[in-house]
Amino acid sequence: MHPSGKWLYVSNRGHNSVVLFTVDPDKGTLTYVEEQGTGGSTPRHFGIEPSARHLAIGNQNSDTVLACRIDAGNGRLKPSGVFASVPSPVCVKFLPPVE
Repeated sequence: MHPSGKWLYVSNRGHNSVVLFTVDPDKGTLTYVEEQGTGGSTPRHFGIEPSARHLAIGNQNSDTVLACRIDAGNGRLKPSGVFASVPSPVCVKFLPPVE
């Protein structure tokens, strides 16, 4: 869930994608928006960084993590095309900066 409460992201391992839904806070219902490919195989986990402007997706069977921007207006993901090479990523966590 995006920290704003407006959007829900779901990894879809069968289609190697992340699906976006809008959330209706009054009804508690979801509305499908789009499905965004992850550029890899088996999106095991993803994380939203603390400023909620970026999302990173761990593609377990491709040994990659994809960085995406989150559009602040509509929640859609904009893949950066930047992949980090990581052996079998299964969890994405953001750590606070070292001081």
